[in-house]
Amino acid sequence: MRFAIVVATFCAAAPPASMAQSVAERLNDYPTAARADFVFACMVTNGQSREMLDRCSCSIDLIASILPYERYEQAETVLSMRRVGGERMAFFKSAVMAEAMVADLRRAQAEAEVVCF
Repeated sequence: MRFAIVVATFCAAAPPASMAQSVAERLNDYPTAARADFVFACMVTNGQSREMLDRCSCSIDLIASILPYERYEQAETVLSMRRVGGERMAFFKSAVMAEAMVADLRRAQAEAEVVCF
């Protein structure tokens, strides 16, 4: 009987599996490939050493703690589209919403640079 009460109390206090999943997803919502792409690009820019691996990894981890992956991906898309020429891409260069997305990413990158480099 005592064991049944303890089990019932534990089950009532434990969060549902779906809730725990969403917490884990929020803490690590950047896909591994996106993190690796960032680290590779960072190392190409800053030098390919063990120290740069640590600093670049720190940088993407900090960016991920500031900016949800969806917003990071949107800002990266805007930056990518800005590199493409043509009239259709002018929207990505001048739209207020696009500017805000990029500004958020730039702020996160600046903070990561201060902390990690």
